[in-house]
Amino acid sequence: MPLPQVGQLRDLLPCVATQRCAENSRLPYSLVMRFTRVFLNRLNDQPDAKDTVVVIDVLRSFTTIAVALAKGASAVYPVEGVATAIELLGGIKCPVSVGAIAGGDPVPGFDHGNSPSELMRTHLVGKTVVISSAAGVRALHRFRQARRLYAASLVCARATADAIRMVGARHVCFVITGEWVDRDGDEDIACADYIESLLRGAPTVPEAFAQRVRKSDFGRQFTAGTSLSLPQDDLELAAHADLFQFAMPVLCEEGQLVIRR
Repeated sequence: MPLPQVGQLRDLLPCVATQRCAENSRLPYSLVMRFTRVFLNRLNDQPDAKDTVVVIDVLRSFTTIAVALAKGASAVYPVEGVATAIELLGGIKCPVSVGAIAGGDPVPGFDHGNSPSELMRTHLVGKTVVISSAAGVRALHRFRQARRLYAASLVCARATADAIRMVGARHVCFVITGEWVDRDGDEDIACADYIESLLRGAPTVPEAFAQRVRKSDFGRQFTAGTSLSLPQDDLELAAHADLFQFAMPVLCEEGQLVIRR
């Protein structure tokens, strides 16, 4: 079954996920913020960010998590490593497992691959989701000591900017996870550029950033049609700026990272 058109996506979601937080969008920009960026996969030493860290994984982990929350999942546990995820799954009643290995192929034996369009068609109300993926989840664990930690993607970019503004962050570090030797990572850089522009109060055209997602090195792999693990429906969903009006703060509970609405 093909993914519904962009204009129909919100019809698949609980109504709470589609209510516009207009009051947040009008919040005044009154703080002087400092912005830095870290590229997760570069070999040089990376500084620790202590204040507010925004880990970005547009294609696809944090788009997938956003969809899971919008579809009513009660909690999403981002777990580093398949073996650790399997161990955690064993202690949860009726969990939903989501996972992909490097390159995007699904984890054998998991309920779902790292596919937001697949989860968009899945009943998740009240479910606990455990997700293990290559880059985005690894970065969350790398920066878990930050004062404030967010998972972000284009579908919740404006809501993320609103949340950062509301907590009064002074230093915002964007972590780019999608840059590899053979990929430019521009899907994640575009998302960081968009959020930073919103925080600076600059005029923005969301579609310009969405186009960069589609035209990124990894984005073009979805349109090439050469891998069943990289459906174009995932790309179109991930390139839909501000589909959801919630941010994804990452908490640590009993030693486990968890994301809730």
